[in-house]
Amino acid sequence: MSKKRSGGGLSATQQAAKFLGVSVLSGAVLAGIALPAVGALGLAAKGSVESFDELPANLKTPPLSQRTTILDAKGGTIATVYSRDRTVVELKDISPYMQQAIVAIEDSRFYQHGAVDLKGVLRALNQNAQSGGVAQGASTLTQQYVKNVFVEEAGDDPTKVAQATQQTIGRKIRELKYAIQVEEELGKKKILENYLNITFFGQQAYGIEAAAQRYFSTSAKDLTLAQSALLAGIVQSPSRYDPVNDEAEATKRRNVVLQRMAEVGDISRAEAAKAQKEKLGLKVSKPRNGCITAVDGAGFFCDYVRNVFLTDPVFGKTKEERAKTWNQGGLTIKTTLDPQAQDSVQASLKNHVYKTDKVAAAATLVEPGTGKIVGMGQSKPYGTNAKQHETVINYSVNYSMGGSNFGFPTGSTFKPFVAAAALEEGRPADQEYSSPYQMEYPSPVQTCDSKPWVNTNGEKLENESESERGPFRLRKAMELSVNTYFVQMISDIGLCPVVNMTNKLQVVQGNGDKLPEVPAIALGSKGISPLTMASAYAAFASRGMYCTPVAIESITQKVGDAKKSLEVPKSTCSRAMSEQTADTINQLLKGVVDSGTGQTAGLTDRQNAGKTGTTDSRKNAWFVGYTPNLSGAVWVGSATQKVEMHQISIGGEYYDLVYGGKVPGPIWKDAMTGALAGKDAPGFNYVEIPEHNKPEPGDGNGNGNGNGDGNGNGNGDGNNGDGNGDNGGAGDGGTFPDPTISIPENLFQGNNGNGGRRG
Repeated sequence: MSKKRSGGGLSATQQAAKFLGVSVLSGAVLAGIALPAVGALGLAAKGSVESFDELPANLKTPPLSQRTTILDAKGGTIATVYSRDRTVVELKDISPYMQQAIVAIEDSRFYQHGAVDLKGVLRALNQNAQSGGVAQGASTLTQQYVKNVFVEEAGDDPTKVAQATQQTIGRKIRELKYAIQVEEELGKKKILENYLNITFFGQQAYGIEAAAQRYFSTSAKDLTLAQSALLAGIVQSPSRYDPVNDEAEATKRRNVVLQRMAEVGDISRAEAAKAQKEKLGLKVSKPRNGCITAVDGAGFFCDYVRNVFLTDPVFGKTKEERAKTWNQGGLTIKTTLDPQAQDSVQASLKNHVYKTDKVAAAATLVEPGTGKIVGMGQSKPYGTNAKQHETVINYSVNYSMGGSNFGFPTGSTFKPFVAAAALEEGRPADQEYSSPYQMEYPSPVQTCDSKPWVNTNGEKLENESESERGPFRLRKAMELSVNTYFVQMISDIGLCPVVNMTNKLQVVQGNGDKLPEVPAIALGSKGISPLTMASAYAAFASRGMYCTPVAIESITQKVGDAKKSLEVPKSTCSRAMSEQTADTINQLLKGVVDSGTGQTAGLTDRQNAGKTGTTDSRKNAWFVGYTPNLSGAVWVGSATQKVEMHQISIGGEYYDLVYGGKVPGPIWKDAMTGALAGKDAPGFNYVEIPEHNKPEPGDGNGNGNGNGDGNGNGNGDGNNGDGNGDNGGAGDGGTFPDPTISIPENLFQGNNGNGGRRG
């Protein structure tokens, strides 16, 4: 007895009968054969035929979604990503056994009938009537292909997928009309090829090539008889016949396919019997999808590439359009990542900071003059397992590209921007300021509008050590990173020139906001990302030309059998400062690594320049530096900004105090050394900065700040410190810790608080 659906309606047998009437009538009409409609069957079919005729004539087949491959600059694979793991292959590259197996089990009369198999419909109706339900389907391989097209078009939208697979007469009619069109336009071989490429084989494998790789680690063209039978059997129910999770059920199903192949004459009964005795012989390849599979620690760079694609209008006017192209896949993305530089970055990070440390480190390398990102990594591995100290937050980039909420305060690495602005305003390279140990923030300070900044509360700032008191000139102030000097400089020239300079260098906060017009920005009070800093410093290296960072060199997309090139974002280069200004900054920052706070970071085999930075309470430490052909930024700190880096172990070493020249500096040095090994070593354009033989005043106690290479306890000239430097650098042989800064909280106009960071 037939069963009725819940709530009444047609029984399964009645539905099958109705479908029979529609199929017979529709097929006959479109074939030009007139069959009379009789009784209830004719009445049921009449309305369906009218609906049938109203359907659009052409089936729009979306390109099949395929895997995307991300390559480095040398062509090596970084990672494969996909919405659906699929590699489209031609019929000639699919084993004949596989072709025979799928036809035998799914539609054995495939080559004899048209879009609809009337004999199959009658057989299915008879079987279903006898069983009292739907025991056997009547869809041809062509109709199944059409249904898969609807599913593919639905993508990952569950509502659309449900609509594409719902068991209704309306869907069957639509499926039928398009099946007739497909039969007329494509022919049997192309339909079979398309079907084998579109259908789902379980275990995240779409299409026969992915299935062959997943279950047997082989290609579709090399599938054996037994392997082909197994895969053909999976199609009917990928979960039920999954050989990975239910070997016994999958074996039974495989043997049914083999038996059917013998019945239709594709193989002999002896061949079938022999294959049925074989073990499944699985050689499963685990799905490898997404940036978590990236090699050489490039998961964060891979994720950055993905974010570039999903946000840049060059890939589509809307985010939906860009996402559709990304999910469709079939992309081969060649990136700017240099494997030598990336290896060096990761090795340096691993050597200096452990993933289990309380703090993290991030490093990014950029090529001056092109904006190419050649290296990007961090000490915390890419992933979602917090117990393994993993994170998917990319500390090197802005929040909009997968980074932390606000970036990280940069400390004294901001000071070169102030110096560049002053030089552009006509201040001399030997500009002098009184630079006391402690002072109130100057007030008023001119801003870009008519309303000046005013220190209403009389807030103060100070240098790292009481021995740091001026006057100082620019060169020594930069080498020693004298806070009061640069605040006086910003007071002298006003805030607007500094803002204009950072705008030209596209220096923004990590959340994308512009920098506030407050004097405290001279001390690096706002959060900025390492990629932003590396790109800005690259402008010094390229003699004043700023180039926007880029990660993608080219993209080709495979659509069906054709390939096309996609337009990619290009670096835009513009002049941020004069060559003279950039050359002067290079000389000043060369002094930082030669005889200032960055001595421990200085490279020994080529000219280089850089700046240290350490923020209040030592929550962040930076080194940003460059050679004429490579710029890099390194940040060390806690993403939550809750760890103060004193009396702390990092990378297996104990540090009483962490500062820019210690930890970030050595990371930068090792990363740059490896990245540049075997590369040209050009020099900077030399600029004469006036020397002043007269010692700069000290504190009156013999602790002068002269023009020497140290800041130790000399005889007033500051030369050749004895290892007990005035800035707390005891035991460092005359090298200097970068001064921390103390910034009044109410000076942060528009400050985001640096709290609540992700990660």
